[in-house]
Amino acid sequence: MGGESTTRTAPRSGGKSTGPVGSKAGQRLSGLAVALGIVLFLGGFGWAAVVYRPYTVPTTSMTPTIDAGDRVLAQRVDGSEIRRGDVVVFNDKSWVTNASVVKRVVAVGGDTVSCCTNGKLTVNGKQIDEGYLKGSVVEDKKIPTVTVPQGRLFLLGDERQGSLDSSAHLSDAAQGTVARSAVTARVDAVVWPMKGMLERPTGFETLGALSQPGPLRIIVTLIVAGAVLVLGGGAYGPIAKRMGGRRARARTEPVGAR
Repeated sequence: MGGESTTRTAPRSGGKSTGPVGSKAGQRLSGLAVALGIVLFLGGFGWAAVVYRPYTVPTTSMTPTIDAGDRVLAQRVDGSEIRRGDVVVFNDKSWVTNASVVKRVVAVGGDTVSCCTNGKLTVNGKQIDEGYLKGSVVEDKKIPTVTVPQGRLFLLGDERQGSLDSSAHLSDAAQGTVARSAVTARVDAVVWPMKGMLERPTGFETLGALSQPGPLRIIVTLIVAGAVLVLGGGAYGPIAKRMGGRRARARTEPVGAR
């Protein structure tokens, strides 16, 4: 008829397609991405479960590094691996019964430690710059020179004015020191609230090598990469379907009047 206009569309197979969308190569890559992502994601959490333990610090004795109620991740280590500047988790019944304690190691076996010289902690005659204290008072009370026995550690809280640490146990038989074997873990990071990795205790480098950080950064990278791959691979189908719909609409052919 003279003034009529019709539209011719691409033939349809009838009903909506229920088959997989996208190219076969895209589907394979999507499946591989999801599978690899699951492996990385679960592998990262599994590795973390083996290497790390979570702890909640109940007191302010490690402020400003760790506040009361903060959740930390501590790497399971042997006490023989501990070095100056490490923040450690240990158990010592002469300090606290049936509870773990978190303090910073400031001297190891064979060291002499005292406080304070010009407001700074002194280890083996060297004044230590403790940047992690963020300018807070190093120590109000005096610590006489203590020689740490071999196989033992001298520990202080970062909140030096009120922490019940080695300075509060100087009258004990061990002069406030703790056996290396009492250490169960080394704190790597504060995870709640998200404060991140602990600051490196670089002031102790003049006395010897520092401990290397644990694999926490690698583990987090694996978990994040796994999540991205799973989400990206899973999104391929919906994206391909939407793109296919747009191409189908683009193939609609207008036909002139007949």
